Amino acid sequence: MTKNNNDKIKIIPLGGLNEIGKNMTVIEYRDEIIVIDAGLSFPEDELLGIDIVIPDVTYLQKNIDKVKGIFITHGHEDHIGAMPYILKKLNVPVYGSALSIELIRVKLKEHRINNAKLNIISPRKQIKLKNMSVEFIKVTHSIPDAYSIAVHTDQGVIYHTGDFKIDLTPIDGQMMDIHRICQISDEEGILVMMADSTNADKEGSTMSEKRVGAGLDMLFKKASDSRIIVATFASNIHRLQQITEVAKTYGRKVAVSGRSMVNIVGVAKELGYITDDENIIDLNDIHKYKDNELVIITTGSQGEPMSALARMANAEHKKVEIKKGDLVIISAHPIPGNEKTVSKVINFLLEKGADVVSSDIADIHVSGHARRDELKLMQAFAKPKYFLPVHGEYKMLKRHAELAKETGTKEENIFIISNGETFEVNANSARRGQRVTSGRILVDGLGVGDVGNIVLRDRKHLSEDGLMTIVVTLSKEDGRILAGPDIISRGFVYVRESEGLMDGAKDIITNIFERCEDKNIKEWAYIKNTIKEELRDYLYIKTKRNPMILPILMEV
Repeated sequence: MTKNNNDKIKIIPLGGLNEIGKNMTVIEYRDEIIVIDAGLSFPEDELLGIDIVIPDVTYLQKNIDKVKGIFITHGHEDHIGAMPYILKKLNVPVYGSALSIELIRVKLKEHRINNAKLNIISPRKQIKLKNMSVEFIKVTHSIPDAYSIAVHTDQGVIYHTGDFKIDLTPIDGQMMDIHRICQISDEEGILVMMADSTNADKEGSTMSEKRVGAGLDMLFKKASDSRIIVATFASNIHRLQQITEVAKTYGRKVAVSGRSMVNIVGVAKELGYITDDENIIDLNDIHKYKDNELVIITTGSQGEPMSALARMANAEHKKVEIKKGDLVIISAHPIPGNEKTVSKVINFLLEKGADVVSSDIADIHVSGHARRDELKLMQAFAKPKYFLPVHGEYKMLKRHAELAKETGTKEENIFIISNGETFEVNANSARRGQRVTSGRILVDGLGVGDVGNIVLRDRKHLSEDGLMTIVVTLSKEDGRILAGPDIISRGFVYVRESEGLMDGAKDIITNIFERCEDKNIKEWAYIKNTIKEELRDYLYIKTKRNPMILPILMEV
């Protein structure tokens, strides 16, 4: 197709900006759309009862004829976690590395989706579309088979780094393909770069994952008589491999606990990322071994209430009971907001007599994201004309934008955009475009998107002030009270210890019905609203609380 200088490439983030997780980016050129990643995020405190949060894909549904595929950078939850929900709405091809595709396949199997078009793509392989060509480029991260993505167009190359760090001693020996990034920059020129901003506010460089192996070795050596339990992210396969290698060195068998951990270890063994098959035993067989012959790898490094480690700490795990002398290694940093839950689990473990080592005590965790020195190197490799910081809260995006300016990108060519905002660019110019529908879809159990602001407001109200239910049975003939009013309190006051308050409330309700009877008012909506208003005022005067009031009227 002939190049038209008026054509614009549209870059539209649907998630991952001004937040951590839920990563999804749309690239649209002419009559084609590609999607990079489809991740989830975990609910904040105010999202009571919500399981996960996924991106709103209304824009993609409206333009489904243009969508040519979803391209996955790597297999972490914040990049693939929404796939089962998205593919139910958008049955389009999915492209990614062998590991990413297998992890997605496991998720789809749990959701009973068996018609997905999954394609394994190797590095430097290009998927050619009519107007774009999409190329995967190897990067190093905290999970194997991590890619960045270069989108080749006649206007220039759009380069998305994905999550990365520059690890010169990677566990699997697979170096980041710096040569290819530089080659594209020199031969074609990178028009726009979108780069991971997670550690943009941290100076220096991120340590190599191999540093963790040395830290684990030291702890295993000291714990010669103890059972060892290691909690880490299930998706950190490099970490799992290092744990199994160190365990083998010290003659220990490895058992795995936690559903997600079991699933990922199974995939990692199948693809050859974990090679010590004979050293991994079933969790049901741990009673056959002495404490100093065992290592248990578990989920729960973030203190998740239902995780295997939390259940161990609360003496609720069916197979593993924490006992005095156990060494528990938490090989992860708490994600911001999880500090309290992690601390709570550590306290329970210590109370049961375990020794706990976390990442603030020993070198047993490193980040998978580039710090400022590595981000500067990426700017030097790519030399982009325009720069969009992505993947991070606003302070991270801002710091990354400042770094890009320091390394030579013109200030007017640096754009901090938000989810749903369109960035329009071609070889000659760039500008902010119109917004599209975006936001968060809340997943609660089997419900996807059926919990909105009103339901959340009610949940918050109930959690803070409780509920008072008033039940009144009325005569169908003349509207007289036949039974009640009966009052049920949940989360507000204990009825048996608040008889005076309840008697006053009953008097108010009875008085309302008497007034309505005198005025021949029979509209239930009016009666219910009057009960709510007068009870609300009464209860607030007496208790300074504002419970949800639910009148129930029945006719017999």
